[in-house]
Amino acid sequence: MSQLITADLVDLDLAATTKETAARSLAERMAAADRVTDLDGFLADVAAREAQMPTGLEGGIGIPHCRSAHVTEPTLAFGRSAAGIDFGAADGPADLIFLIAAPAGADDDHLTILSRLARSLMDPEFAQALRTATDPGRTAALIRGEQPDEGEQPDVTAETGKGADPGGAPAGPFRVVAVTSCPTGIAHTYMAAESLERAARDEGVEITVETQGSAGFERLRPELIAAADAVILAHDVEVREKDRFGGKPTVDVGVKAAINRPAELIAEARGKAERGEVAGTAPAGAGAPMNRAGQPGDHFGTRLRTWLMTGVSYMVPFVAAGGLLIALAFAIGGYEINQATPVADHFVWTEGDSWAALMFQIGGTSFGFLIPVLAGYIAYGMADRPGLVPGFVGGAIAVTIEAGFLGGLVAGLLAGAVVMAVQRVAIPPVLRGIMPVLVIPLLSATVVGFLMYIVVGKPIAEAQSGLTDWLSGLSGSNAILLGMLLGLMMCFDLGGPVNKVAYAFATGGIAVADPNGTSLEIMATVMAAGMVPPLGMALATTVRGRLFTPTEKENGKAAWVLGASFITEGAIPFAAADPLRVIPSAMAGGAVTGALTMAFGSTLRAPHGGVFVVPLIGGALPYLLAIAAGTVVTAGLVVALKGSREAVPAASGETGEPGGSGGRAARRAPTAAAA
Repeated sequence: MSQLITADLVDLDLAATTKETAARSLAERMAAADRVTDLDGFLADVAAREAQMPTGLEGGIGIPHCRSAHVTEPTLAFGRSAAGIDFGAADGPADLIFLIAAPAGADDDHLTILSRLARSLMDPEFAQALRTATDPGRTAALIRGEQPDEGEQPDVTAETGKGADPGGAPAGPFRVVAVTSCPTGIAHTYMAAESLERAARDEGVEITVETQGSAGFERLRPELIAAADAVILAHDVEVREKDRFGGKPTVDVGVKAAINRPAELIAEARGKAERGEVAGTAPAGAGAPMNRAGQPGDHFGTRLRTWLMTGVSYMVPFVAAGGLLIALAFAIGGYEINQATPVADHFVWTEGDSWAALMFQIGGTSFGFLIPVLAGYIAYGMADRPGLVPGFVGGAIAVTIEAGFLGGLVAGLLAGAVVMAVQRVAIPPVLRGIMPVLVIPLLSATVVGFLMYIVVGKPIAEAQSGLTDWLSGLSGSNAILLGMLLGLMMCFDLGGPVNKVAYAFATGGIAVADPNGTSLEIMATVMAAGMVPPLGMALATTVRGRLFTPTEKENGKAAWVLGASFITEGAIPFAAADPLRVIPSAMAGGAVTGALTMAFGSTLRAPHGGVFVVPLIGGALPYLLAIAAGTVVTAGLVVALKGSREAVPAASGETGEPGGSGGRAARRAPTAAAA
């Protein structure tokens, strides 16, 4: 890093008046220093990066940067402009301009250079020192983190993220802030937080976790973030206000990684802090929430999963509220309540039917938002706030043309793609202010509306209708096979993407004013199968506790409640410790329950609630028998598989050598499973 910038790469009297001429002037210095092999090719790469998003920062800073095949080594050139140059910052022109060049493919170098510089520029004294510098050599030394003058300038490039005390006192404990979030914000979010906190205590690390759950979140205090040595983001949906953590060593993983291998994440955060691998800052709203950092290794399939899960996560509360209200309305007023007069025209305070009609109509209104919300937040996951308008418009059109949930998925993806395409177009600076509030909503909503109404909407609606008719015609062995498939999906990843696909499929079928019988049976099947894994593990820890560690037996007590509440994630601690025995056992039990539920013909109009909505279930006794059968199958298989090895000693807090889930092999299981 000592050769990142030298005196000949510093221009304290930059005469350029535009960002293009400024970039050329600084790039010419790089070319003269043999850091750039093709000047025009490199400038084309700089311009392409600049077109994606303005690189101006508040406080008079411009940071044009790119990765380029025409760069031989990571390089920084600095120019100071007396008149100021517009780099698109909200507060006006920049007088301090840094041109950052990294070789093609050198993602880590590029990110490290940019983020370290951004952290340094947050220090007003550092920026002021650059504005008053008179010698290029000393300026280059200052940027490199050396001490050209007497005084206390911070070492900005050699920081490890583990800040030293200004008075020279030894650094305190390693400090971490973390954020956990999952699509539903019910179980994974808080399990991950607990797992991280336990691992931190074991490692002697100070950690504060922000849980971004379905009930909202309490933000980490700014002073905690500022004092933190590293950040852990464990999430399956976007981290809200992610820009708060810019300039910190950051570990960014899925939420299950925090549940399965928290100690590894803490070790990784410590390693990044020691190496100075920090995350860069970005202007608010700069790109999609989960794509702002451009994480290396995130392939299209990973991003697609994240986009879809974002839409589902925002849709679930509407499903729960609307579905439970409709179910209660039927329980109070009977199934004919869907023919009631609108309560705005007729409502009698003392009549139960009026209250039932009110619940039904409120629930129906909530259900009316499902597809627009799904589409809107898929687009939001792809393109941030600009994606909301075309996403909601496309979702509403999907409802209008009866394209169903399939139409909502397509509308959301189309809306996000259109906005991302519009954002790539080079826009004159004078128009940037009206782009997010006028141009992007107008263009994207028009294009998405045209595509949904004229091009793709009708084929999707026909496909949706065909699927509905096929499901309605299922009976006998075909219905049982469908029940087995849904049961396997619900138990395969215990609340993950496959589980959510089955759940969304079921809720889509009942999200209409008058769902058919097959749709109600599918909803009952999905909820019954989803209850089996935690109930099965709870039963196993009760009947054969000696096969489990003390911690697992405690988790088993909680799993009774989680399973009864239809929170499949209650089985995750067991699956994380022993996936090869727990997951197949859970899937077998789920398949049995799914097949039996479809065979019994049990129905359900509520999309959530577990045993607490049993009064709303059609054929409740066979339904409970199906759940019990699956629970026994899961527990029996787990006990048999674990019992085939040496059991964990019941009275000892130590784990057995080759024994059950508490053995040394099992303690390595989370890492192996995650890999």
